[in-house]
Amino acid sequence: MTNMKIFLIAFLSALVAVLATLALAGYIFFRITKRYFDNQQKMQMLQMRVDEHREAVKLVTPIRLQAYERMALFLERISPESLVLRCYQPGMDTKLLQGVMTKTIRDEWEHNLSQQVYLSSEAWNRIRSAKDEMVGVINSAAITVPADADPARLASTIFATVANGNQPTAPALEFLKQEMRDL
Repeated sequence: MTNMKIFLIAFLSALVAVLATLALAGYIFFRITKRYFDNQQKMQMLQMRVDEHREAVKLVTPIRLQAYERMALFLERISPESLVLRCYQPGMDTKLLQGVMTKTIRDEWEHNLSQQVYLSSEAWNRIRSAKDEMVGVINSAAITVPADADPARLASTIFATVANGNQPTAPALEFLKQEMRDL
């Protein structure tokens, strides 16, 4: 009987050790499996985000490029040469030409305001500065020309101002081109 008790105690001890080992192995297996599946789920979520980002870039990039093109066109349209040629009409006086040119710039600007959401802040600020400088060049030239002068004199004063290296639209246009190349 004592041998039987010893055997039973040994058997139960072994059984407890085996059950404890199985429980520990099961717990470790469960943790590793859970961690693996959690990591797999995170990887899938990350891949979905990457795919969504890729799709967004595919959709937005052409729109951004169009915005850069439109703003380059805006800068070309408000350059002195283009502006004077488009705004001048025979029979205009100097004040009317000044008003038409500044209104044209303002109208072009308002027409393109929505493009700012696709441009960098730096690009938008440079374009705005170019627009403001161009209006300033027109208004400064108009102050120096007598009110009864021929509008051609206003135009030549504007051209002389920008010929001295004060072309307001050129730096902004160059910045836009560089950003487009970087895209």
